[in-house]
Amino acid sequence: MSVMSSRPALRWLVPAAAVAVVVGGGAAVGTLAATAEPSLPPRTAQQLLVDLQTARLDGLSGTVVQSADLGLPKLPNLSGGGSGTADITSLLTDTNTLRVWYSGPDKTRVALMGTLGETDVIRNGKDVWLWSSKANKATHRTISDADAQAHQLPNDLPITPQEAADKALAAVDPSTEVSVGRSATIAGRDAYELVLAPRDKTSLVGQVRIAIDATEHVPLRLEVYPKGSDQTAFQIAFTQVDFARPDDEQFRFNPPPGAAVEEETGTPEADKPDAGLPGHRDGAKTPEEAGLSTVGSGWTTVMVVKGDGKQAEGAEASQAAQVFKALTPVSGAWGSGHLLSGRLFSALITDSGNIYAGLVSPERLYEVALENK
Repeated sequence: MSVMSSRPALRWLVPAAAVAVVVGGGAAVGTLAATAEPSLPPRTAQQLLVDLQTARLDGLSGTVVQSADLGLPKLPNLSGGGSGTADITSLLTDTNTLRVWYSGPDKTRVALMGTLGETDVIRNGKDVWLWSSKANKATHRTISDADAQAHQLPNDLPITPQEAADKALAAVDPSTEVSVGRSATIAGRDAYELVLAPRDKTSLVGQVRIAIDATEHVPLRLEVYPKGSDQTAFQIAFTQVDFARPDDEQFRFNPPPGAAVEEETGTPEADKPDAGLPGHRDGAKTPEEAGLSTVGSGWTTVMVVKGDGKQAEGAEASQAAQVFKALTPVSGAWGSGHLLSGRLFSALITDSGNIYAGLVSPERLYEVALENK
């Protein structure tokens, strides 16, 4: 199986709010992933790209540490499960430890570890389980043939260096400068470093650094640096890794006695192509019909979601009011609204209900908002 192929269909379990975050922040992983510089035979950037594309991965298990701190205000229902919890949404914030097992695209397991328990996502063939030890609850779903063929559904956060690298490598085009960085030792293994840098300086991303196993050609660590900073804004790295195929027993799950078991049927709302977009109605609309479009290309792409002009009511209006309290009121020739600004991305919500977001400065969002006024 090529490690550059689509990842397994597990992220239907991640809340819809998570899809807004592609890269996050934090610098805690660096102290856990060794940074010694081994002596390796020279490899060009092109050779490293080919290594990634042609690598074959039959099995893997290991421990991953991921850190996220977007430099954003605390938002209602976006701050994760809190310190010590093992909530999937906590991948948006703080530092997290995960155990991962891989034995082909239809046998995967991820365990998010917390001091108060753990949350496991397990796929074994068409069976997918979500297990929360803290809640003593298991949710089971049988995925469809279409899901199994696609291997991946929307609303996915990177939970391994490989998944994060896949997202970064998707941006490699003429807008990206590719070079070779310093070699390193990650989880006891020698690794080359591939460096991606946006040529367009209006992007808030300065560099993306991918450490690649010198023998297996699998990403072992990914770091994201904001423009003009030598402090990472996102890191995800193996601290321990084994490339032997895990035993099948790792992918068999039986709820313990006394656990609550929920059987889920149908396609979860969070997985529908236009879920959460204006005009969404049971997945009937395409993103274009729902008002989703993009402006620009590459690292400076701005996502545009057109509002339907309707005022929120009831609980939805109350929740929106809580979110807006945490955002900065802004105005200009484009109109007025609220700004969410971090180290790597900005999002503008206008009072007319339009949303503009991208890995760009707020000024770029204002330009796009004015052009679409």
